[in-house]
Amino acid sequence: MKSVEVATILNIETSTRICSVALAVDGKIIMSKESGEKNAHASNITLFSESVVHEAQLSFDQLDAVAVSMGPGSYTGLRIGVSTAKGYCYALDIPLLAIGTLKALAYGMIQDISTPDDHLFIPLLDARRMEVYMAVYDSRLNPVQPVRAEVVDENSFSDLLKKKKVVFAGDGAAKCKDLFQDHPNARFLEDLHPSSSFIAPLANSKFLQKQFEDVAYFEPFYLKDFVAGIPKVKGLK
Repeated sequence: MKSVEVATILNIETSTRICSVALAVDGKIIMSKESGEKNAHASNITLFSESVVHEAQLSFDQLDAVAVSMGPGSYTGLRIGVSTAKGYCYALDIPLLAIGTLKALAYGMIQDISTPDDHLFIPLLDARRMEVYMAVYDSRLNPVQPVRAEVVDENSFSDLLKKKKVVFAGDGAAKCKDLFQDHPNARFLEDLHPSSSFIAPLANSKFLQKQFEDVAYFEPFYLKDFVAGIPKVKGLK
C-alpha cells in the first residue's frame, strides 16, 4: 500500500433504516448523502457512493480506503453495507476499515453535548420488542459497559442515572423515554441517528494506525443470530 499522510476515505453506514454515505479527507466530511427511505439500501448505496465521489470532483481510484459500520444492527442492512464496501476494496485494491456502529453513534452524541465530561453516553439500536443493542461510553469514548443486547425495563440504567448525567440516542432510545424521561439525569437526543459522518473521524484514526480488516474474511458483527420470519404461504398452517 502506498504511503498516505492525508487519507481520502469513503464511509458507509447502513446498520439501521438510515442509508448514509460520506466522503472524508483527513477525517473531515467534504460530501455526504443520507436517506431514511425504507427498504432502499440496496438501490441507494452505490448511487450515493458515486454521487459523493463525483460531486467532490474526485474519482474512485483516488480513494485510499473504504470504512463501513460493522454492527450491531439490521442483519440485511449490515450485509448490504459490508458487501458494498468489500466490493469497492477488491476492485480498487484498497484497505477496508470497520467501525463499531454504537461507538460511532456515541462519538456523534459526544459532539452534540457542549459540556460532555460529566456525562455518560448510551447509544441504543432497536432490536425488536423491548430489546435493544446498547453500550455505555464516557466522554472520551472509552467503553464503560460493553456492547450487548438488553431487554429494557425500569431498572435497566438506574445505577448509572444515580451517578451521572446520562445521554440516550438512537432508534432504540424511544423504548427508554417513557421509563426515564422524567429523571433529572436523563437526556434524549431524539434526532440523532447512526451516520457515516460519525464514522469518518474514527476511520481516519484507524487508517493512520493501519488497523485494516481482511477483506476476504471480514463479516459484520451481528451480535445475535439472524432469525427469518415464517413465510405466509396460502394453505400452510
